[in-house]
Amino acid sequence: MWVTLGAVVLGGGGVTAYAVAGPAPHGGGAALQDKRPVKVYDVALKGDAVGRKELPRKDTAQFSLLGVSWTGATQQLDGTAQVRTHSLETGEWSAWRDLELDTDPLEKPEQGARGASEPLYVGPSDGVQVQVAHEDGTTAALPKGLEVNLVDPGVVTDAEAKRPAITAEPAAFVVESGTPTAGTATTSATTTPAPVDTATSAPATPADTATPTPTATVPTAPPSTAPKPPITSRAGWGADESKVEDPPEYNADVKAVFVHHTDGANDYSCADSASIVRGIYAYHVDVEGWNDIGYNFLVDKCGTVFEGRKGGTDLPVLGAHTYGWNRESVGIAVLGNYVSTTGSNAALTSIARVAAWRLGQYGADPAGTVQLTAGATQKNYFGTSFTAGTKYTFNRISAHRDGFNTQCPGTSLYGQLSTVRTWAAGPVAGLKTTTVDGASLSGTTYYTKGAVTLHWSATTPASLISQYELLVDGKVAATATGSATSAAATLAVGSHTVAVRAVHQSGKVTTTAALNFVAETTAPTFTTTPKISLRTGTVNTTSVPVTLGWKATDDKALREVKLLAPGTATFGPTTTSSNRTVASGTATTWSMRAYDWAGNYRNSSAAYTPVIQQETSAVKSGSWTSRSSSSYLGGKSYSSGSKGAALTWTFTGRSASWVVSRASSSGQAYVYVDGVKVSTVDLKSSTTAYRQAIWTKTWSSSASHKVKIVVVGTSGRPTVTTDGLVYIK
Repeated sequence: MWVTLGAVVLGGGGVTAYAVAGPAPHGGGAALQDKRPVKVYDVALKGDAVGRKELPRKDTAQFSLLGVSWTGATQQLDGTAQVRTHSLETGEWSAWRDLELDTDPLEKPEQGARGASEPLYVGPSDGVQVQVAHEDGTTAALPKGLEVNLVDPGVVTDAEAKRPAITAEPAAFVVESGTPTAGTATTSATTTPAPVDTATSAPATPADTATPTPTATVPTAPPSTAPKPPITSRAGWGADESKVEDPPEYNADVKAVFVHHTDGANDYSCADSASIVRGIYAYHVDVEGWNDIGYNFLVDKCGTVFEGRKGGTDLPVLGAHTYGWNRESVGIAVLGNYVSTTGSNAALTSIARVAAWRLGQYGADPAGTVQLTAGATQKNYFGTSFTAGTKYTFNRISAHRDGFNTQCPGTSLYGQLSTVRTWAAGPVAGLKTTTVDGASLSGTTYYTKGAVTLHWSATTPASLISQYELLVDGKVAATATGSATSAAATLAVGSHTVAVRAVHQSGKVTTTAALNFVAETTAPTFTTTPKISLRTGTVNTTSVPVTLGWKATDDKALREVKLLAPGTATFGPTTTSSNRTVASGTATTWSMRAYDWAGNYRNSSAAYTPVIQQETSAVKSGSWTSRSSSSYLGGKSYSSGSKGAALTWTFTGRSASWVVSRASSSGQAYVYVDGVKVSTVDLKSSTTAYRQAIWTKTWSSSASHKVKIVVVGTSGRPTVTTDGLVYIK
């Protein structure tokens, strides 16, 4: 809904009334916005006390940006100015907010120009309250003609008209009456017609205005060492070109860039950025009386760059942004307040891109310094004194506060300018490889079959990077865009070095440390195929303790060996055995796979059957007694205390183990293999244990063997109780 404010003088009594129009006929709801022109309202401040002016809480027409101004462009307001606004969206009054009064005066004030605070963006509002006073409480007179200036940026572009309108009740205006006195102005409204649309469908971010044809007063745009970033034109943000009365002036070159912030809320939607720029434009021209917007470029928090002062974005247009230094510089302003809030990476990136492009037109290093000639005698924010006509050293990318006594661009953004300089100047910062696909790292060397992909990261934004190059043995094997984070190459068999090189838009390069690679396709070999041998431990009719053994090698670097069946396990390259258990009486296939670090592999497998021979299958000599218990292997065992009693098993296999019972009263036994005594086994144990494989022997190959055990007849504990024999078939 749109309400308009006009000043109507009702006769000689000096009564001033404020007229209100009714709501738009289409009503609210989800209706789209009607286009409407930019409007600026000037409301006089009044006050009884000397040294203080105010505007009580007041309903107004819709506005989104405001400031205070006064008569005399060179006059300073030594005090404070605070405002509160009533939000159209929330229906709530804001807290008091300070207006920035340390604003740059015009170097050549135009007739009718006014002194003013910096404009403050507050979002769509329909009410305001203002108070201006001397900061120290003195009663000295304030500048004459104090006003609060309200700017409604209107709805101008097609994109803005396609957005839903804000639903609100029509505002009511208070009526002020009385005879104006010195220093008090009546309320007025100035209306700016909307620009005529010349196309039915404009792009979302139209390219910036074409460079004027070179003339005696218009220079030729020099080429730049850096690419030009996308820039939204003045038409794209809805500039009314009829406001600009005088042609642009041009400097000789661009030696430096001054970074600013515009002040105001940071929670704006980037869809509103064009209207914010339009509001600043109206404030500079309609309120302060400037010929055009002061900044050469404006950037929002989403990184969109807007063309500022007209005259050609790639020409050295004289701006009005940094008092005393405009003749050799351009000004870039970030929408928002950055006293305590840091600038977004998107905004910093765009500042860096614009700065690199503009400075690159004149061969200037964005990370360097330059001597600038002061155009005015003054001090900066840090107390440094400047004398007009004298040269002083500045960073090529400096802040408003470096040249003028202002907080701008805010302490937080000021601290980020070193990052902006690095990004703008190059080379690419923070470049490092992160991961490698298609290869495995062993020590300091990557092993691959050939195809590899390197991933990387960098802190310099992608839009400032021309390309990445994948270097193999120092030569470019692949290229990728500045937004890429990986590249692939296929390595020939052999040893190589691989690195990533980033090319900054300036042409400067950064290269990561080279990584060592070995490409190979030879699979590992099993010098010893998987084999099992019996080991000591507890034997059951369904589970026999065994040791799995193998040996694998590789011509480059063995990585691991995996057991695939029965069961699964993974072993390191130096491991050659593993204790396992396996079912008896059934052939079990042992499958293994050896891997090298390149991913090549080879399988090997063999099948074995553990066979249990009970004591009853042995040939007996001497006296043996049969015993029954569930604790024995198979439920039965033989026991003898007779010296010389023997049991002999005959089998064909490659490994054998004798299974017995052990107790504190158990004696000793001799073990003979193929007629030769090989061991004396003492079965004594402090705890009773059954089915113990206490003696084992393994041969290199399978053959027929005889194992004989003989009772020693140990004094005091002659008894030997045996279950049987297990062998590997």
